[in-house]
Amino acid sequence: MELICAVQNYDWGKYGTNSIVATLIKTANSKFIINEEKPYAELWMGTHPNGPSYLKEKDISLEEYIQKNTNVLGIEVQQQFGSSLPFLFKVLSIRKALSIQAHPDKKKAEQLHLQHPEIYKDSNHKPELAIALTKFEALCGFRPIEEIKEYFKLLPELRAVIGEDLVHECMIINDPENIVPFKECFHSLMTCDHNLVMLQLEHLLERLSYLDKSCQETLNGDLLQRLHLDYPGDVGCFGIYIFNYITLQPGEALYLAPNEPHAYIYGDCIECMACSDNVVRAGLTPKLKDVETLTEILTYKCESLFAKKFYGYFEDNYTEIFQPPVPDFAVAKILIPSDKMTYELIPRRTASILIIINGRAETHTSQILQKGSILFIHANEKIMLKILKEHCSLLMFQAFANV
Repeated sequence: MELICAVQNYDWGKYGTNSIVATLIKTANSKFIINEEKPYAELWMGTHPNGPSYLKEKDISLEEYIQKNTNVLGIEVQQQFGSSLPFLFKVLSIRKALSIQAHPDKKKAEQLHLQHPEIYKDSNHKPELAIALTKFEALCGFRPIEEIKEYFKLLPELRAVIGEDLVHECMIINDPENIVPFKECFHSLMTCDHNLVMLQLEHLLERLSYLDKSCQETLNGDLLQRLHLDYPGDVGCFGIYIFNYITLQPGEALYLAPNEPHAYIYGDCIECMACSDNVVRAGLTPKLKDVETLTEILTYKCESLFAKKFYGYFEDNYTEIFQPPVPDFAVAKILIPSDKMTYELIPRRTASILIIINGRAETHTSQILQKGSILFIHANEKIMLKILKEHCSLLMFQAFANV
């Protein structure tokens, strides 16, 4: 069953045909007109009320269809999640950094929704999985504490916005279990007076301009300038010295557990998450910042960027599964070479959503699938694909419940 899905035109999205979101929609729907001056940030596939999907051949939302046909979800999903699709599937196309943010765990999400329903609009947690489609940059999790201490030594500007006394307390602590001094440093950074932050960022950028290339690279000079250009004077610019900076190549993945700080910076990705839109922001954003909540919920787990990459496993020669430690979702990356004549999708015990990123194929029911085609697939449904050889390899991603 083919879907028509929602587009989100957030300010940070890539413009016009530079956005993979826009080109996916255009290829699947020739009547869609791309506005080159408009950002196309996210494609939402699922039942979330902020961007619901609709069945292409029926005048009905996917949510309404599922409510009338709950058996399509599969027994395990119904047992654990009732009559709801438990995940939200997305394509993101990022031109400038998203906010420094975290998503609360289930318990905290329920509490925040109860206390501030106008801000936190649902009570669900929001673990996330991102799989790069192009070179993809992000900040993710806290750096190893020794790396952060090294930046404290190298950056008087960072010490100035945090406070020398707090930095000193953090520098002399050698117990990795004692997170209090570091937590106090981070809170002080994120709540620092805006004028002082602006002043110290200007000092740092000016100082960087006089340093040699090697020193600029050590201090992430190019990245700092990029972030400051988009968010001048924002305290989040200092986040590059606190959080891991990671670059994913196409096909590489990142898993973001609840209460883990992160900020996507640039690139295109597939993203899947629990069906929630809860975000706690604290930097690199003109939107509402809830610094107190963010600093409260974070785990303050400091670890190497190598620990941040998330690895899949192969079900067969063509299907790689990314299976995070949550029941809400998993994602399959399916890459079929153009010299293969046919391929049967591995049947899933749960309902799934499939998107074609590249290539062209024909189903056993004579339906043509091409770049941008999006299917809702019933639990245990079998689909045989005939690969149309005149085109490139067939690249697809499929989201389903991890139960």
